[in-house]
Amino acid sequence: MDCPRFRRGDEWSGPILSERIVQGKEKTDADRGGIDTVMDMDTSAEGGLADGGKGSAAGSFREPSVHQLRLFVVLAEELHFGNAARRMFISQPALSRQIRALERRLGVGLVARSSRRVELTPAGQVLLPEARTAVESVDRVRRVAQTQVRHTQGRLAIGSIGAEAQQPYTRAILAELRARNPDLRLDVCSLDIAHHVLALTEGEVDVVFLVSPMPPGIETLTLATEPRVACLPSDDPLAGRASVTVAELAGRPVVDVPPECPRTWWDFWAVDPRPDGTPVRYGPVVHDVEALFLAVAHGEAIAFLPAAARNFFPRPGVRYVEVSDVPPSTAALAWTARNRTTPTVKAIRRAARTVLRRTPTPGSGR
Repeated sequence: MDCPRFRRGDEWSGPILSERIVQGKEKTDADRGGIDTVMDMDTSAEGGLADGGKGSAAGSFREPSVHQLRLFVVLAEELHFGNAARRMFISQPALSRQIRALERRLGVGLVARSSRRVELTPAGQVLLPEARTAVESVDRVRRVAQTQVRHTQGRLAIGSIGAEAQQPYTRAILAELRARNPDLRLDVCSLDIAHHVLALTEGEVDVVFLVSPMPPGIETLTLATEPRVACLPSDDPLAGRASVTVAELAGRPVVDVPPECPRTWWDFWAVDPRPDGTPVRYGPVVHDVEALFLAVAHGEAIAFLPAAARNFFPRPGVRYVEVSDVPPSTAALAWTARNRTTPTVKAIRRAARTVLRRTPTPGSGR
């Protein structure tokens, strides 16, 4: 299974959804050899929009492709052709040609290029939110379709964060699920910190093994509770202690997460607000656990993690110390209300409850 949030462009097995009439014959982009062929043809015309100023005449609009709109959105986020091209796994010249082709299709300049920087034109600024909405809408259609395909084919997409996939209860649940449903295909994927909730709410996975708390709209079955530990640089003066209090960690910055991650979830893991009202300082933004460990090992910040991290994530330059005065963390199986009754989700929920009845773990079964 391809992990969500890792897309090498937009792969589409059918024709690009734009048509044109050439010499009385209807031709699609696919007939012309795909999107790259169309891109090169469009950019060979005169009257370029490289200066970001003059569009083509009214009535010359041609429907843009989703791929071109996605490239425009990424370029607007980066404001750098090289960085945007790397994000989309294409060459910089190809990206430039696609943006020019999009400008011609829309009949308006979107970006103003110079040797020193890239800026959005006024038209580009107006069209950016519309382009982003269009791309997100197509992504939603894709995800809903993928979910329906999984359900009709007897597949269950399972995500996990951190060490949850390696926990004994997770392995037992998956074993029980396979034993009860030998024909059910399990697609298991590791999710990063930033997108594990989005992957569930947007339908990229059907269920997730995660650590709470969860935002509204997500239902959970508690699997276990465990203490939280502070992840400290190995040379921190407190790294050799058996336990510490939150107050003793005051002043040390905590790693931060991208805005896609629910803030209430990360507030819990950053212990923000602190019991004594001490403001929390944040350090570098991390997207996954390995980036988190690097930031800690280099002394840039600390982190709070489930105690299981001691066993599953031994890393050089990092030490774990129990925090004595914070509430424990809760591990859970999560799904959305809208897919609660789908056969595959019901199957893993039944398997989880069977395992919990057989070998209950501390705090399980709620």
